[in-house]
Amino acid sequence: MTELLAPAGDEKTAYAALRAGADAVYLGLTRFSARESAENFCVSSLAKLTREAHLLGAKVYVALNTLVKDDELSDFFCAAREAWNAGADAILLQDIFLGRALRELYPEIVTHLSTQAGCCNVHGARLAKACGFSRVVLARETPIGDIPAISEIIETEAFVQGALCTCFSGQCYLSSFAGNNSGNRGRCKQPCRKRYSIDRAGYEDRAYAISLSDLSVGADAEKLLSAGVTSLKVEGRMRSAAYVAAAVEYYRALLDKRPADELFSRLKRTFNRGNYTRGLAFGQDANLLSRSVQGHIGERAGTLSRREGKWFCASSFAAEKGDAFKILRGGKEVGGALFAGAGKGGFYLSSRDGLAAGDEVRITLDVSLTEHALSLQKKRPVRVRVTLRAGEEMRAEGEGFSLTGAICERAKNAPLSAQEVCACFAKTDALPFAPRTEVETDGVFVPKSVLNAFRRDFYEGLAAHLAPARVPLPERQPSLPGLAVHRGGMTAVIVTGHAMPAGADMVIWKPADYADMHPPKGTWLYLPPFFTAADEALVASRLHLFEGICCDGTYGAEFAKKYGVKLFAGTGWNLTNRIAVAGALGCCTYAALSKELTLREQDALAADGTFVLSAGGIKVMDLCYCPFGGACAECDRREMYTMTDEEGRAFPLRRYRAAGGCRFELYNCAPLAAGAGSPSALVDCTAGGDGIVAYARDPAGKLPGATRGHSARSLL
Repeated sequence: MTELLAPAGDEKTAYAALRAGADAVYLGLTRFSARESAENFCVSSLAKLTREAHLLGAKVYVALNTLVKDDELSDFFCAAREAWNAGADAILLQDIFLGRALRELYPEIVTHLSTQAGCCNVHGARLAKACGFSRVVLARETPIGDIPAISEIIETEAFVQGALCTCFSGQCYLSSFAGNNSGNRGRCKQPCRKRYSIDRAGYEDRAYAISLSDLSVGADAEKLLSAGVTSLKVEGRMRSAAYVAAAVEYYRALLDKRPADELFSRLKRTFNRGNYTRGLAFGQDANLLSRSVQGHIGERAGTLSRREGKWFCASSFAAEKGDAFKILRGGKEVGGALFAGAGKGGFYLSSRDGLAAGDEVRITLDVSLTEHALSLQKKRPVRVRVTLRAGEEMRAEGEGFSLTGAICERAKNAPLSAQEVCACFAKTDALPFAPRTEVETDGVFVPKSVLNAFRRDFYEGLAAHLAPARVPLPERQPSLPGLAVHRGGMTAVIVTGHAMPAGADMVIWKPADYADMHPPKGTWLYLPPFFTAADEALVASRLHLFEGICCDGTYGAEFAKKYGVKLFAGTGWNLTNRIAVAGALGCCTYAALSKELTLREQDALAADGTFVLSAGGIKVMDLCYCPFGGACAECDRREMYTMTDEEGRAFPLRRYRAAGGCRFELYNCAPLAAGAGSPSALVDCTAGGDGIVAYARDPAGKLPGATRGHSARSLL
């Protein structure tokens, strides 16, 4: 059965989604949510919502999908248990090994693997299933052709609508290192939406160089379903109730094979960044990047002209008071405007900005859509039979539930009519019932207050019968693995060239082209977090040339097992607690800890085989698309570029080739000089700086302009 899944950043939006026809909603609690700045839910509001959802035949999923530190483990398990006891139908997690531990502690809990875990291939799917997950939320970049094989292993969920992260999910550290807010902890400040220039001809002027348009798969959702996807997901826990309701109504119409053009028009008016893209699952399209407009571009309403000394927009759109507009000139935003009155064949606008005849007018706030979203109602049909006979107890029954009340008395004057009883039982208070009531009575008298109380008790009992409260799970203490503190003495170095740095115990090699690999002898092969079936075909026959693989995605656990090679878990595994570290070391020879931890926190997780990023470049993004629009014929094919922000900070941008074309890695504007405590040292020389290897454990003062990163103060 196909599921239409909607976001809910607050109660108003959650109820709007359910009443618009969503089969499920997903939301966050006040802690451990990847959307920390959303209003989110407390346990009591979650319990209230799950009851209504279950009465409507819908589900509620709770996202506890941030990275969890060691000293937060107890609070995390408590939050998961409380969410489940409140009626949650599944818990979403980013940390795959923490998910396994949760299932071991509470086998009753259903777990879904968040898109933050970056599941994009069959190997990641197999690991998720082995760790007890029942569903994976596919990485947005997963090719449509790879999805059927994944869906045969485990249930899949795929995004069809909403904002796109420019970086491969779970691998973005730009907000963390350049803005002091960790996206992996739900605090992303979206630096990807700012202006940048790139040192390539035609890209020198600042633009929204890595800001992606919003995703809108539309009718192509059928292709995802044909590929085996079970759940179609709308992104947007930070979006309005109007947006969520419009998205649900649009995709519900598509799924039901009903006309959807007008509903798509409504959706564009509620939020639309960049006039939409189909996303990378179907291959990079011309609309993927929204270089000219960063935010909501709305729907085209018409163009500006002067009429009676005022700005006028000739349009068939019926604007009204409260509507707001964005003004574009040459595709770029130049100002905003407000509705200033209706006119023949259009409407007037007022603005403080310098407008010009011919400017494009786009509606970005339609107040009627908000009113529509909040007015939607969805009820559950129930058949109710009420029996009132003199000398017998009142009785109401329906949907397998029955209730008796006080003994009825025969009426002396005006008996209670069947119509009056029906009118009473038509009131369901806040419960989402649409009753069809039959009444049998032989002329009795029941005080109105008694009948009303009986009706309320019946509907409350019916709700408890149809959506029973969950038997609460008892508090259980997780068994935490012990990690013996280990003083690491090794140095591993990541390089892209063929010159081997002196002083390295291990060398991890990044190819410029995975289809044409000629590695230096004795190196480990670096595998990126985004890895497709076509990528596997490129590297499988060449694995014998390497000592092992260093993989930045947890899929590496099953990949290494399949090919019988040694595995180094890269920093992309985001290991932030002892459960995750023990899980990684259970399937890897070596494992790097999260680069967002302090030295003290890293030392607490040190064990044989652990490494920390101590010096060199800090990779802050993996871009699975071409920021130059895929114009290969015009490409200068350089390996390194520089992306510069409005503050003049320069970020190295590396290009490499994999299956399907070029991909890019973005590095922090300042190199790292953090040093290593108990774990071994990992040095990243991708963006240069081979000479730092000799100072890997104590690089302070050896790298000009370097940062200590989070070594002294964790942002988690």
